[in-house]
Amino acid sequence: MATRILHVSDLHLGHRDALEPLHALPELVARHEPELLVATGDVSHRGRRKQLERAAELLRGVGPPLLAVPGNHDIPYTFPARFTSTFEEWTNAFGDPEPSYSSPSLAVVGLNSVRPWRQQGGALDEQTLAAVGARLDGAEEGALRVVALHHHLAAPPWPAKRKKPIRRKGRVLQAFADAGAELVLSGHVHQAAFAERHEFEALDGAGRDSLILTSAAGLGRPRPYRRGEACGANVIEAGGDELVVTAYVWQADAYAVAGRRVFPHR
Repeated sequence: MATRILHVSDLHLGHRDALEPLHALPELVARHEPELLVATGDVSHRGRRKQLERAAELLRGVGPPLLAVPGNHDIPYTFPARFTSTFEEWTNAFGDPEPSYSSPSLAVVGLNSVRPWRQQGGALDEQTLAAVGARLDGAEEGALRVVALHHHLAAPPWPAKRKKPIRRKGRVLQAFADAGAELVLSGHVHQAAFAERHEFEALDGAGRDSLILTSAAGLGRPRPYRRGEACGANVIEAGGDELVVTAYVWQADAYAVAGRRVFPHR
């Protein structure tokens, strides 16, 4: 059964806000009619209540149901709140930091890769990885099985300063594949990128353990040295034997296609 996802990331609301790309997302919704909007973290810049509440309001106003997971900027930067109430404000604004979505055509598992003692890096423990399979087991036959998290699992096309991939990325990749995931959505690097696991890692068999990895360009530009970064969103469409990822970038006053890739869909 065909389905579409609109994937955004790294809004960084609360610092140098440029909201035109965010306000224009309904244009992509009208064009593609996605089943779900997925936001993969750093929706705020400092994890403050007003920033998170504003982000939740704007994202829910885009139209489709929203599934959001936190990024490293979505927790307090002050002591002791960073450690004593790490996800309290996130939960108040967005709910569960590890949400799920399920329909006849789509099953999405959101994972919280943020760790308060890591400023940029992220991690997932064994208990969390073991639960992914159980959470995806309830997916209906033929539904696209997706994992969403903030930290990336493969290097972006351009060097990303201080942007480390998730800890033990090889173990995490294999756990996702063992759980039956077909697609991984992430952010963190402020770059649109698409890859299939067997392109960078030798796998036994006929690609049974492969999966598609995508990251979305950021919707915010929090640092002066990042003003040249592309700003955009991805649209993922799965149906039949193909999965198509289209990257859109914001150009002055509208979204334009920056790249598209077609993957085989098992």
